[in-house]
Amino acid sequence: MDLSAALSIYAPANRRRLLILAALMVVVVAVIDWWTKPYLSLGFLYLFPIMIAGGYLTRVQIVSFAIFCAILKELFSYLPPGDAVPRLIFSSAGFIGTGLFIYELLHNRRMLLDHLHEIQAQQQARREAEEQLQVLVESSPAAIVTLDADGTILLANEAAQQMLAPDAAPLRGQSIAGYLPALHSAVRSQTWKNFRTTLQCKGSRSNGEVFLAGVWFSTWSSDHASVSGNRLAAIMVDLSDDLRSREDLNLDYLLTNTRILMSAVSHEIRNLCGAALVVHKNLAKVGELRGNADFEALGTLIHGLEQISAMELRGSQQPRTAIELTSVLDELRILIDTAAQEHGVSMQWQETGPLPLVWADRYGLMQVFLNLAKNSIRAMEQAETRRLTIRATVEADHVTVHFEDTGSGVAEPLTLFRPFQSAAQGTGLGLYVSRALVKSFGGDLVYQPRERGCCFQVVLPSVNESEETAAHA
Repeated sequence: MDLSAALSIYAPANRRRLLILAALMVVVVAVIDWWTKPYLSLGFLYLFPIMIAGGYLTRVQIVSFAIFCAILKELFSYLPPGDAVPRLIFSSAGFIGTGLFIYELLHNRRMLLDHLHEIQAQQQARREAEEQLQVLVESSPAAIVTLDADGTILLANEAAQQMLAPDAAPLRGQSIAGYLPALHSAVRSQTWKNFRTTLQCKGSRSNGEVFLAGVWFSTWSSDHASVSGNRLAAIMVDLSDDLRSREDLNLDYLLTNTRILMSAVSHEIRNLCGAALVVHKNLAKVGELRGNADFEALGTLIHGLEQISAMELRGSQQPRTAIELTSVLDELRILIDTAAQEHGVSMQWQETGPLPLVWADRYGLMQVFLNLAKNSIRAMEQAETRRLTIRATVEADHVTVHFEDTGSGVAEPLTLFRPFQSAAQGTGLGLYVSRALVKSFGGDLVYQPRERGCCFQVVLPSVNESEETAAHA
């Protein structure tokens, strides 16, 4: 039986029984020592109860117990009394040394076992963390790769394999230069301090297909033996679909805004043509102009221009969907908060309870909100108090979003929504286009006079319960 197995008897569960056994052994040894004939000492047998008790008692208790056993040995051994003191000293020293040896041996063993259990717990926790991290990386929809200082791919998850090399050789061990040259350049140019950034760059798949990649990467340098050297970790996503959707959406709204602008131009041309026709009819009553070829040609030109201007679009309806107005306002807050802070404008956001779904086009509604917010910020550049309040109120069948500022106000409210205003800072088309867009959703954009500043209200039709059920379906 080895030492570890022998020491295993000193378990906490055996404390009471072993201490009782040690006490009984002391009594037995003392009785036997007293009963035997003189000059025959059995005091060495006290070592056994001391060895048993040394595994549970403290240092002070061990010293006291050893001295007690030495005294019993001297009392019942019937040895010559002349040498009693030296024998007592040497017996006490031997007993104390034996007890403390057992104590230190078991104390060190317990410390070693505790340390071993701690290491095992740390290893288990590290193993579980590594397993969870591996599951997270492998199940991530984003492509994740790690590179060395030369741009060689060290690790790549399944999403990275599908993005860069579908149905091709594993990425591990290949250079990233063939797939993302910009990332390879970033790897080679880094000084390998802790560096984090993002970039958008062109990527190429193994089959030659080109895509737009969004990359978030960080660099670090490690001196650990297992991962020594410089490393780069990157998370990549394919932004090609987002790019196509964004460009298609921009094109749709470019065409929509162009239609609205052409409608405004056609409206103005029709007004001018109407006035020109009245003048032409009056001039036709003059006898000298009857039969004049140039005069008749002028009339033909005016009629032709009137027909061209007839392309004015009235009551055009844009595709609309049921959208969450709260999320649109949250995005608006993100977009304009920085600009408001730069101009010293205090923003106040007020929402009276949960907002229902509304009928609108999300992108078009965001353009309207941005135009109104930027107009208010621009109108408060010279104001002493700069405050823009955006609040939403719920009515019976619609939701109204109010844009209230403390700016200079509107000088001529009657011409506010007319296009090509000479007093406007731009083309004078912003409010005209915004109102046309809101009306295309079935809502309206109105101006509410204020004693100070101005207030615009975007009225949007809310989605009723039946329409909401159909929209979710």
